[in-house]
Amino acid sequence: MADATVIGGGLAGCEAAWQLAQAGYHVNLIEMKPQQYTPVHHYSGLAELVCSNSLKASRLNSAAGLLKAEMEQLGSLLVPIAKQYAVPAGGALAVDRERFSDAVTKAIRNHPNITLSETEATAISNTPCVVATGPLTAGILAAEIEKRCGKPLNFFDAAAPVVRFDSLNPEKIFFAARYGRGDADYINCPMNQEEYETFYETLITAERAPLHKCDKAAFRVYEGCMPIEVLASRGKDTMRFGPLKPVGLTDPKTGHRPWAVVQLRRENQAGTLYNLVGFQTNLRFPEQKRVFSLIPGLERAEFQRYGVMHRNSFLDSPRLLDADYRLRGTTVLYFAGQMTGVEGYMESAASGILAGKNLARTLHGKPSLLLPAETMMGALAHYISGYTGGDFQPMGANMGILPELPERIRGKQEKYQAYAERSLAALEVYLNANT
Repeated sequence: MADATVIGGGLAGCEAAWQLAQAGYHVNLIEMKPQQYTPVHHYSGLAELVCSNSLKASRLNSAAGLLKAEMEQLGSLLVPIAKQYAVPAGGALAVDRERFSDAVTKAIRNHPNITLSETEATAISNTPCVVATGPLTAGILAAEIEKRCGKPLNFFDAAAPVVRFDSLNPEKIFFAARYGRGDADYINCPMNQEEYETFYETLITAERAPLHKCDKAAFRVYEGCMPIEVLASRGKDTMRFGPLKPVGLTDPKTGHRPWAVVQLRRENQAGTLYNLVGFQTNLRFPEQKRVFSLIPGLERAEFQRYGVMHRNSFLDSPRLLDADYRLRGTTVLYFAGQMTGVEGYMESAASGILAGKNLARTLHGKPSLLLPAETMMGALAHYISGYTGGDFQPMGANMGILPELPERIRGKQEKYQAYAERSLAALEVYLNANT
């Protein structure tokens, strides 16, 4: 019999199961794929990336880079695998989705303390448990979570389309990194003012996919993953100051900065597929083909996958969870992942690390790890458990949630570097004293 159960084989669930197993406990990891899929999951492997394949910035003086450094210090399973199966993405860590998933699945299957049960969970286990079923949790299990925790809140998330590289027009595109930083890993599709304005007018009048009646009443989007058509509807130049900003890029054909630029990022290691950066969308599939083909270089693009929008759910975590991700009023029931109100791939995985470690410590009779607020992982845990505002919303890693530095530093990069150095030093001191 397993010592603990983890429900959900996404990023958070895999990290939680790994941490428990590494601590010597036998874990039953329950994942409903490949028996059943959500509307946005398609691959049979664990830790499937359903939106972007980017895990965000790698540099330490960025919130995303700092988060990954902390995760590695805490024994992350996923970060080293992500680095092993990285694809060129400038200063970001992006991965080949299938190879990443396959490697995580192999590691989980081969761990002697983990049993992978490919079946749908219909109840929260009576054994010590981490629930990491993700923002699309539905059916009987969702009803049980609602019964235990109250009705979850909802917002809408979206994914960007993916095109074949060999279908792009090489006469219209160029490879470059913004400001020349790193290798020229991004494909850039430059637009002049006339092309941009034509694209804008077509986009804002394009037909969107319909929402169910119950979804229309609850419709609101997460700002960090906003559909491109919603962004465009906020004003003519919002895209040019967002994902289509041309700053730091020069079109080699003209020698000038374009009016706007659509960037494409490599989707797999072979370089046969690219995704449209920032182009999450809820347009109907034929409309995506019609509208996005107006982008220079994509006139005859073959779409390997169209963008989709789906409803996400998360708990009222400040009312329900402690900073160790344990459900208040319980002893051995933890939650992890995006359903806790952390937003992002690595943020979800980081919550899984802490939930798994803390359940293991509880089983061993040790106090929970409550990381210092100066660390990114600690700040996120404190946010989801201690937010006092009236409208709790998902939060991704950002320097703004860390306590202010005691000294004033003017330069942004120097300031962020100081944040990172303080965080890692605080984490090392804390772990030396508590592990």
